Amino acid sequence: MKNWKKRLTVIKTTDKQRTIAKEATLKGVGLHTGENVTLKFTPAPINHGYAFKRVDLEGEPIIEADANYVINTQRGTNLEKRGVKIHTSEHVLAALVGLEIDNVIIELDSPEPPIMDGSSKFFVEALENAGIVEQEADREEYIVKDVISYKDDATGSEITIIPSDTYQITAMVDFGTKVLGTQNATLHKLCDFKKEIADARTFSFLHELETLLENGLIKGGDLNNAIVYVDKKISSKTMEKLEKAFNKKKLSVKPNGILDNLTLHQPNEAARHKLLDVIGDLALAGIRIRGKVIANKPGHFVNTQFAKKLSKIIKMERRNNIPKYDLSKPPLMDIHQIMAMLPHRPPFLLIDRILELSDQHVVGMKNVTMNEPFFVGHFPDAPVMPGVLQVEAMAQTGGILVLSTVPDPENYLTLFMKIDNVKFKQKVLPGDTLIFHCSLISPIRRGICHMQAYAYANDKLVCEAEMMAQIVKKN
Repeated sequence: MKNWKKRLTVIKTTDKQRTIAKEATLKGVGLHTGENVTLKFTPAPINHGYAFKRVDLEGEPIIEADANYVINTQRGTNLEKRGVKIHTSEHVLAALVGLEIDNVIIELDSPEPPIMDGSSKFFVEALENAGIVEQEADREEYIVKDVISYKDDATGSEITIIPSDTYQITAMVDFGTKVLGTQNATLHKLCDFKKEIADARTFSFLHELETLLENGLIKGGDLNNAIVYVDKKISSKTMEKLEKAFNKKKLSVKPNGILDNLTLHQPNEAARHKLLDVIGDLALAGIRIRGKVIANKPGHFVNTQFAKKLSKIIKMERRNNIPKYDLSKPPLMDIHQIMAMLPHRPPFLLIDRILELSDQHVVGMKNVTMNEPFFVGHFPDAPVMPGVLQVEAMAQTGGILVLSTVPDPENYLTLFMKIDNVKFKQKVLPGDTLIFHCSLISPIRRGICHMQAYAYANDKLVCEAEMMAQIVKKN
């Protein structure tokens, strides 16, 4: 972790972000819950990423596809945020990554997406039928510059990522059984995902199946959505249980060691499905990756731990990638132009200059002097700028962005609606020059602005927050 800065580099590519043109709906049952579920893919704005929405719960809570929300990896990758859960997320996420879609909301009326046939095939078809469209924003990509690895010593599972010109994945699996043995699968280009990986179905060994049935799991399972490899002799009692569970009058083991009459799509379908899982789980890192992933004995635990490690490294790079501005140049807006747009006045006007302004971002500046009135009481012997005023200064900078969208900003006020994920990293002292960078998380709609804000001083991040505000007309 010491050399993280050399390992990844964030860039804006010339490729545009993509979402779907219209909604797409699928219905089925959850593999482990057995509940009927309706899944709806809906378009999402730029820089939104992937998120699940539980429309069956009050307030329709949202769970972002984020590795930090992984709570367990028992028989799938399961997420939880503020008590709201999503089970078995990986097949849906793999379809989105495989089709190179950046922004989508996944609505569910149950905790678990439908299992369909145990692959990503039907999700891919639904998304393609909805149509994939470009958006007016460049896609971000992280370029791997050095080797990064994660190993689970308990199982020997290991994932490594190395530099590559494209996103590639190799999965090497060894199940230690005669019926399956060692298999490998490689995806050289994401554009081949649909043809080579999407239809690879989930699988289970007989000994695992017996345990799951005994514990009341795989309630939505049948012989059309899971390959069952028979790795032990089946007793007549066990066969009866399986026939009852799968609602079949007669089951048998075929010469290739698979239960009943399911035909493999490829000889290495199991390895291909493990590769599919890797793609879906690494989507939780939250960004497109340019590098080659080599997964040895992958599983949801090692996959998501690796995604968490990548996410942490990427976040560190973003936070430490301090922007540089030439403060000797004339500002885009001076204090008089700022006061012509903002309703704030001294001593509560907390920005001095606007350095940059576009339809997506704004950069502001404040010189913090000992003459600030808040230093009188905060604190007399150790002057420190209050964190709440740092947030207010970032909000005023963001106010310039949102007010610039109306022709008569002097007739509007900007009101806070919500603040999330506020973090203070360094003290702000007299003599510091604060730089504020605010960028839109989603497009401004009906005067509501949702943005990510950062404050920097002395080449360090001092404060960050997600902010939501609304402009309203003055009475």
